Amino acid sequence: MYKCAMILAAGKGKRMKSSMPKVLHKVCGKEMINHVIDTMRKAEIDDVNVVIGTGSEIVKEATQNRNVIYSLQEQQLGTGHAVMCAKEFLQNKEGVVAIFTGDAPLIKAETVKKLIQYHLENSFKATILTSVIDDPAEYGRIIKNEAGSVEKIVEFKDCNQEEKKVNEINSGMYCFNIASLLNSLEKLNNNNAQGEYYLTDVISILKNEGQKVGAIDTDFEETIGVNSRVQLSQVEGIMKNRINKYHMENGVTIISPDNTYIGDEVQIGQDTIVYPGNVLEGKTIIGGGCILYPNSRINNSVIEDNVTVQSSVILDSKIGENTTVGPFAYIRPESTIGKSARIGDFVEIKKSTIGDGTKVSHLTYIGDAEVGSGCNFGCGTVVVNYDGKKKYKTIIGNNAFIGCNTNLVSPVEVEDNTYIAAGSTITEKVPEGSLAIGRAKQVNKEGWVDKKGLRK
Repeated sequence: MYKCAMILAAGKGKRMKSSMPKVLHKVCGKEMINHVIDTMRKAEIDDVNVVIGTGSEIVKEATQNRNVIYSLQEQQLGTGHAVMCAKEFLQNKEGVVAIFTGDAPLIKAETVKKLIQYHLENSFKATILTSVIDDPAEYGRIIKNEAGSVEKIVEFKDCNQEEKKVNEINSGMYCFNIASLLNSLEKLNNNNAQGEYYLTDVISILKNEGQKVGAIDTDFEETIGVNSRVQLSQVEGIMKNRINKYHMENGVTIISPDNTYIGDEVQIGQDTIVYPGNVLEGKTIIGGGCILYPNSRINNSVIEDNVTVQSSVILDSKIGENTTVGPFAYIRPESTIGKSARIGDFVEIKKSTIGDGTKVSHLTYIGDAEVGSGCNFGCGTVVVNYDGKKKYKTIIGNNAFIGCNTNLVSPVEVEDNTYIAAGSTITEKVPEGSLAIGRAKQVNKEGWVDKKGLRK
């Protein structure tokens, strides 16, 4: 059976008070619309159509790597109108279409599968995803007959006293037989106070034609839509708890889940310990047996097994196993740190490779460099990689000892098994086995303080 999905994502979201389309606001580091698209993929949907409108170009840009099809709703004239704008996507297709909203990122793949399966097993023409809650408030009610079949959806403002007592509500998510939906769209009208076309009216059209309409309920939490920053925060909290619980159930210790931020696509190995204040983002992969002490940010990086990180920032880089980073280190993009290395306090690494067992313990900058294994950098070393116009490369071999307060002026090469004296400025190649000294000879001028009258 062919299965496709339609995601309604054309609205601006006025209550968000933002220049950005509502569906591009992020939940746990990923745009809401991309959460929904990825859920459809996990639910094994064949094709996904995104109905765009407000900010269509930037919504396309944010979803361009998701392999979706787009339909344009130039004017926002209701949910039924949004689906009408995607009729071309549905034409000449046989099967089912699931319809979801781009501002409800908590829906789970298993729920999508359950909705479609229930729809097919019961040969419904339409199936509504519903929730049963204690306080239905102003949600639309699902009205069923004695046999349990859906009769209609009634908006709260149109409910009579008996209908208000119903606690099964409409989530705004559906599954339709494609041919039945297309036929019903032809009969939709906007004869209402808002002058809009409502998708809920399709249910009434189908019922009036004697077609079977079903409903299946799910946890209300999954159906929550975001219409304000307050609701965005609520959804963020639910998603964060869901992610943290997943990792803890898979062998990760999270000391304080309330104070730990882990993105939706982050992977973490068993027996890793995550202390409070850590922010793990993007497609980061953390190995097993790592210790992430408080207050680090790691984004789109690979951290291998048994790495310790303390209060540091690691971006788009790779850290080898048994290495320690921090405190207060800054690993900038395109850096690779080897195994059993040491990147210490107030060390900045930029677009560089650091070999196995190399120690860069404190107060050092290494940029645009290839550093071998077994090296030692003294405090205050700077790789001078920029001349004001271009950046140049420094190459350091294995087992080099770089003395404190050394300047390595790129481009320069330091070969294996070399020593550089503290305080040196190195501008030329240092041959293997050499000691390089690049500093002025010390001169002591005796009596100079008294001569200048500076004695205190």
